[in-house]
Parts: sequence; C-alpha cells; structure tokens
Amino acid sequence: MIMRLLDLIDALNDTVGKLVSFIIWFGIAVLCFEVVARYAFDQPTIWAHGYTQRLFGSYFALIGAYTLVRHEHVRVDIFLTEHRSRRKAILDLINYAFLIVWGSVLTLEGWAFFLDAWKWGEVDDSVLGHPMWPPKLALFVGSLLITLQGINGTLRSILMLVSPATHPMEAAQDDA
Repeated sequence: MIMRLLDLIDALNDTVGKLVSFIIWFGIAVLCFEVVARYAFDQPTIWAHGYTQRLFGSYFALIGAYTLVRHEHVRVDIFLTEHRSRRKAILDLINYAFLIVWGSVLTLEGWAFFLDAWKWGEVDDSVLGHPMWPPKLALFVGSLLITLQGINGTLRSILMLVSPATHPMEAAQDDA
C-alpha cells in the first residue's frame, strides 16, 4: 500500500511537471512578441517584461518536484559512485532531511505570502500594477510539491534500508 502511495506522489509530480512545462512556450511567445514590437515596429510594450518575470518565476517554482522525480537536480556524485545502494540510501536520507526542512519553511512562508497578497490585493510597482498573488501561489504550490516529493524520497530510502530485496535493481547491485 505504501508503494502505491509513493508511486501516486511520483505520478502527481510527473504530471504537474509536464503540464507546467508548457508555461515556457507562453513566455517565449511573449518575449518574441516584445522583440518584434520593439525592434521591427519601434513600439515596445509596457507589460511584456512583468509577465515574463511572472511566467518564468512560476515555472521555476513549480518544476522543482518534477526535476526531483526525474533525479535531474545537481548532485555531488563523488560520494555516491563507489557506494552500494544502502550507503546511497543513507546519504539520500541526509539530503532529504535538509530538503524537507527547507521545503517546509518555504511552504509555510509561501502560504503566508500568498494570503497577504490575496487579502490586500498586492500589486507590483509597474505601470500596470500586476497582481502578486499568482506568482506567490506558484511559490506555495511548488514548495509544497517538492516537500512532498522529499518525503516520498525519504520513505523510499527508508524502505531501501529496511528491505533492499523489494528494490530489484538495488538488490542486484548489492549482490555484485
């Protein structure tokens, strides 16, 4: 049952990451529009810069858990290359502990930031006064998802330590 829950969390973050990846295309379209408007027609926009900041900021906040599911975050593999899977699980536990603390604080603060922005109708200082709640909501959701994925990784590492035979690839490595 626990493996099913862990797989469900992986699937959730994988799906969110794939959906969020389309934000990049909107950002590219806005930037291309701005470049053409500015240099081809000498008519720069007053809105493109603010919207691309929010699009790309939201993208980076929301894509972290997907990157963690795919094991694509930067890692210092010098400690992992010669270690078997049980040692790797211990090192992962240490890393995930830091991630969970960081993610929990960021999630709590992100929620407070979002609520304040929503409650007070916070806007940025640009001419158009872009609302600040959407990127702050993205910060909250993104940090919540990466924290959840960190908990997922922690549980998988604990399962690896307790029962390496349930992980076929790891068990095969230990036998080698």
